[in-house]
Amino acid sequence: MSQRSTLSLSRRSQIAPFLAMDIMEQARLVAESGRDVVHMEVGQPGTPAPRAATDRVAVAMAAGEPMGYTVALGRPDLRAGIAELYKRRHGISIDPGRIVVTAGSSCAFILAFLSMFDAGARVALADPGYPAYRNILGALDLEVVRIETTLETGFQPTPDHLAAAGSLDGLLVASPANPTGTMLGAEALRDLATYCQENGIAFISDEIYHGLTYGAQAATALACSDDVVVINSFAKYFSMTGWRVGWMIVPERMIRTIEALSQNLFICPPHVSQIAALGALEAETELEAHKAVYAANRERLLDALPPLGFTEIAPADGAFYIYAGLSQISNDSRDFCSRLLHEAGVAATPGLDFDPVRGHGTIRFSFARTEAEICDGIERLQRFIGT
Repeated sequence: MSQRSTLSLSRRSQIAPFLAMDIMEQARLVAESGRDVVHMEVGQPGTPAPRAATDRVAVAMAAGEPMGYTVALGRPDLRAGIAELYKRRHGISIDPGRIVVTAGSSCAFILAFLSMFDAGARVALADPGYPAYRNILGALDLEVVRIETTLETGFQPTPDHLAAAGSLDGLLVASPANPTGTMLGAEALRDLATYCQENGIAFISDEIYHGLTYGAQAATALACSDDVVVINSFAKYFSMTGWRVGWMIVPERMIRTIEALSQNLFICPPHVSQIAALGALEAETELEAHKAVYAANRERLLDALPPLGFTEIAPADGAFYIYAGLSQISNDSRDFCSRLLHEAGVAATPGLDFDPVRGHGTIRFSFARTEAEICDGIERLQRFIGT
């Protein structure tokens, strides 16, 4: 006898898919069928975790170190190591007690949003931007206030944008940004932080691509104020995406709230990943060699894409993406990326992932792969566009 199901899906769970991950799955299926695929779709280094990270784990495992729970805020030695990173990179002294180790930056965003905003709060984001921002906010019943940025402002928000957006409870910025790779200079970052402070707007700075810049070093919001939340990760510069370990730096008054949320929602970050992260902090020589490959790949794409009809390319000052206009080639980025994958074996991400209003005319290429892969991808693009 059949029974009517009493299980239903919640309204807030009905968020848009993450198209980059959908493309990654489609690419896997294409590869499974026996075809070679050049992966330029996902923001993931093609390199493994640094040797110092895996060696540190191997030593711990061989010594029989227990991999049980750590404290919810993360291992004290790792928090101290992250504080030292800020001293080394930015000349800023951070109390390790303000640092929270998380299960990737995604966990940090959830903790930040839950701790700072009640349901219905209005949080501003730049479009184009990382899709998980708006999807996490939506799943938490928070209102996303879309700021339509342009190439003229480096696809970054300005105080004028915020003034025009009406009443706001929060602002999230990213520098370097995904998908554009553009950065906020120290003065622009300070202007935004000051505007937020003067208008009672919580300020969150996504800095997960710090270390991956191709000119000036990225500025941190911590140089502007202690009354900000900064989120970072071992995923990108440290080449540890699948290890799921990140961190956040918060004002002292937020620590106990974040700790209680972490205890109940996540228990603690993965212990083995925290051990690997300790090693990664000592791997600068290897990681800078990775960045040199990305820098060369970036130049190759910046040279190759305009003649193929990809226009209005974002500056790509950091991260490992090229975000380009597609209008001379197609007005349907989703269809174009599907054909590019199935006909040419190149996986790229449609701009609709990052800008649901204007993204039909843009595309993102990731260049975080080997020189040979990027050169192959460019040759395939040239053949595909030429047909």
